Amino acid sequence: MNDLDPKSVDSTKTIVIHERLPFRFVQKGYIQLNGNPDLRLQEQDYYSRKWSDVYLFDNADQMLLAIEDAEYPKWLTGKPCYIKDSVCRVN
Repeated sequence: MNDLDPKSVDSTKTIVIHERLPFRFVQKGYIQLNGNPDLRLQEQDYYSRKWSDVYLFDNADQMLLAIEDAEYPKWLTGKPCYIKDSVCRVN
């Protein structure tokens, strides 16, 4: 008996949804527990150029937010982000 979700067997190939170096947003099949897409954030290694999973999204809305906001994937992976500009007071 096969434990894989039938939907997942058809699409075990990684589908790239959006790519913004060094990150890309992918779908790797479907989650067996609830049937939702398995959405992931991957980061490309600087030296080997290989992609690795760095974050598993809870739902599609979270992934869409990460695609829209360029700083959010950095925050998810612990990189410096949302850096405040220096503001000086004008007299």
